[in-house]
Amino acid sequence: MLPFDARAHFGRKKGHGTRAGQVERLNRLLPAYAIDLTAPPPDPLTALFRDSVEAVRLEIGFGSGEHLLHQARANPHIGFIGCEAFEGGVAKLLGGAEPDRPGNLRLHFGDALDVLDWLPAGGLSRIDLFYPDPWPKRRHWKRRFVNTDRTERMAALLKPGGEFRFASDISSNITWTLMQVGHCAAFRWTAQRAGDWQEPWADWHRTRYEAKAVREGRRPAYLAFERV
Repeated sequence: MLPFDARAHFGRKKGHGTRAGQVERLNRLLPAYAIDLTAPPPDPLTALFRDSVEAVRLEIGFGSGEHLLHQARANPHIGFIGCEAFEGGVAKLLGGAEPDRPGNLRLHFGDALDVLDWLPAGGLSRIDLFYPDPWPKRRHWKRRFVNTDRTERMAALLKPGGEFRFASDISSNITWTLMQVGHCAAFRWTAQRAGDWQEPWADWHRTRYEAKAVREGRRPAYLAFERV
């Protein structure tokens, strides 16, 4: 593991004023979803979920959880692991999940790299990373989540034919990701034409962040890489 992995999350983990209701929600609901990283992952990994599932996906940095919850409800046969280091985002997702409490959802409140270290090789069918912190200043680019080492680690966790999906509205981060993933022989960029990365995936669920980016005139890109 590289020395900076333990500092993968450089942003704030709490809002300027965490509401009492959010704290109560975290204390009451998170234990039912939280993954115990001190225990080995189950074999098969699908046994991690309360409901019976056929495959497992990981979303890194789910924000407020709009996309993750939509996917979990639309695909009850798939198990979803969500990672988020921001307290307010986890609380919002838990609030959204409370009415039906999907049994195909598990969460990690903390650094996603801890989950990457914990997961078994070949245990995932897809990894999603949407709108990560772009760290736009050149001197901060090393803080971006995607780098050559982490790309290799993600490839090892995906089954052959699995997929790594990335979305961003920041052109420098898009180019950076293409370059970093391009160094990994285990991934193949699936785009055949410009429309393949300019249009969202058929199952895409727009987040509030993306809606704001579009309103402000920034055009998102949607990159998909196949695990070969």
